[in-house]
Amino acid sequence: MAASIKLHPTREKSLLRKHPWVFSKAIHSTEGRLKSGDTVDVYSSENVWLGRGAYSPDSQIRVRIWTFNQHETVDNAFFTRRLQVALSARQHVIDQANTDAFRLVAAESDGLPGITIDKYADVLVLQLLSAGAEKHRDKIIWSLNKLLPEHRIYDRSDVDVRKKEGLEPICGPVQGELTAPITIIENNVKILVDVVHGHKTGFYLDQRDNRYIAAQYMQAASVLNCFSYTGTFASYALKYGAAHVTNVDVSQRALDTAKENILINDLDVAKATFMKADVFQALRDMAEAGTHYDHVILDPPKFVESKNSLNRAARGYKDINLYGLKCVKPGGYLSTFSCSGLMSSELFQKIVADAALDAGREVRIIKRYSQAPDHPVASNYPEGYYLKGLLCQVF
Repeated sequence: MAASIKLHPTREKSLLRKHPWVFSKAIHSTEGRLKSGDTVDVYSSENVWLGRGAYSPDSQIRVRIWTFNQHETVDNAFFTRRLQVALSARQHVIDQANTDAFRLVAAESDGLPGITIDKYADVLVLQLLSAGAEKHRDKIIWSLNKLLPEHRIYDRSDVDVRKKEGLEPICGPVQGELTAPITIIENNVKILVDVVHGHKTGFYLDQRDNRYIAAQYMQAASVLNCFSYTGTFASYALKYGAAHVTNVDVSQRALDTAKENILINDLDVAKATFMKADVFQALRDMAEAGTHYDHVILDPPKFVESKNSLNRAARGYKDINLYGLKCVKPGGYLSTFSCSGLMSSELFQKIVADAALDAGREVRIIKRYSQAPDHPVASNYPEGYYLKGLLCQVF
């Protein structure tokens, strides 16, 4: 008999709505021997079967549900089916004639909790962030080989969230060798991706559509690209006719890659400036000096790690938007983003509105940005929505 847990009365409501998490405080009792990552059946207080998931004794999310089908076994065939569905879905939303990099698996939103898989040309990059994902590592790799043979595989499970699951960080090759950055194609723009040292799995695929949209508002423009990372917004800007782009980032390695990205696209590197600086200080200095641009891009890293840090993060977003708005020429544009899932769209808009008030600028929202469609949001898992942004005209 499979190990099982029973919930406290009334704590089954979220599972009945197919939300895939069971928190520790919802659990009344356990039955059978349970180790980290083991598959467990979840029952209501009235012994009604609710779902089958992965047990994680070290996490507040004690169970992540694999399946709500009592007849479905979590085996090789299970992972192959889920991966096939995810791959097929991407084939409908990605223009693969002009793009060869996309998110193959978006964790819970693809019915695979704790599993992120990004495809960069012929390289698959894994992030296994939950005890259950780690437990089934071999099955996942087997299924990937079955569906996408001749792909190299690299593991970037080196993020802090694994500690909450009682797991050590892992980073390294799984299959094949990586001897240099990978060159991918995104909307016919060439991009160098370092999956070994880069942020996340090497790159921010979720901004794909937003880079294209923003570039349409950059013809003949002077552009300030803040938190520029490897400068993909800059490559798009120059491809679509920007007069000049100033890239600001704290990492010299990222700025060097940004320059290479401009060169490999046969764009004019003389139209780009690369500034190694703390963006907060650089924006403040530019605003005080009266430096203005036609289009300012604010694409900061995640500021909100927990609900306790939300107020502090809101102040950070307020500061960069305040000074960013001061740097926009009248009639120019601000593209501003938050990739923090705990930051709601409503709160983010309020922060930008408050920043505009303090900056003495009038702001009109003309478009809302969101994550690319290969980063779907399952209707039963609203937490999958995290990237939001505003394209604002500033007066």
